[in-house]
Amino acid sequence: MRVIDSHTEGEPTRVIVEGGPDLGDGSLRERIERFASDFDHVRRHVILEPRGSDALVGALLCEPTREDCAAGVLFFNNRGYLNMCGHGSIGVAVTLAHLGRIGRGVVKLETTVGVVAVELVDDNTVTVENVPSYRHAQGVPVEVSHVGRVTGDIAWGGNWFFLVNDAPCPLDLEHERELTGTALRIQKALRDQGITGADGSEIDHIEFFSTPRDAAANSRNFVLCPGGAYDRSPCGTGTSAKLACLAADGLLEPGEEWVQESVIGSRFRARYRRADDGSVIPSVTGRAFICAETTLVQQPGDPFADGIG
Repeated sequence: MRVIDSHTEGEPTRVIVEGGPDLGDGSLRERIERFASDFDHVRRHVILEPRGSDALVGALLCEPTREDCAAGVLFFNNRGYLNMCGHGSIGVAVTLAHLGRIGRGVVKLETTVGVVAVELVDDNTVTVENVPSYRHAQGVPVEVSHVGRVTGDIAWGGNWFFLVNDAPCPLDLEHERELTGTALRIQKALRDQGITGADGSEIDHIEFFSTPRDAAANSRNFVLCPGGAYDRSPCGTGTSAKLACLAADGLLEPGEEWVQESVIGSRFRARYRRADDGSVIPSVTGRAFICAETTLVQQPGDPFADGIG
């Protein structure tokens, strides 16, 4: 299986470019369900140790159902399958450019939750126009074990987020374990108390905010992803969810730039436009860099051919 690895502002993406599973025809939603039911061993082989890591996000390129799309993309991680991935879309675009499949300008990618437009600004810089994003609920309290009451907003940015403005501690790598532990407790409390996104959807991303370190940024964040690893980038779907909340509060105007700083200090630049239904269409700009081109090997008798865990 041939893969290309990249990182988007520090967060890794592994794109399967050859030798992936044949998921047949149908919608991308049907294909990702087939991926999960019949080929989950491929996800584990690609993502889990000893070949991958908890922070790694995978992307399988496939034929789109729409003629106006350059590719279909199915995203997955150490826990399972993702609706959309902002940093991953940036990584996919830079990978496609590296392969010579796209050039400068705008192309469309089809995901399980809709079409996103990606603009290759230069060899490493990409702007993603994300799916429509919105705030589902404001100021939702949740009682969290060993923490107390935590209040946050619930928003959709391509994935479901619980956004907490009052971070439990400084947002830096020295406090990563405390931040991760608190976010995991919030995830569990949301599940246990039946607090969900629209239509009972699980809220599987937790996002904390604080004052940025860089004066050129508007905010600093820490995002815990569904598999328990923190996002090294500012998180594309998380930034989109943040824009939706800012727009709902009247704190950011359409077209006004928002610079989101990650827990490691990398940055996304973002803005939005209004959709006819009142949601926002975020545009997120970041950089990705190719790290490796490699072939994943599965030797007979390897006890961890399908990963560890």
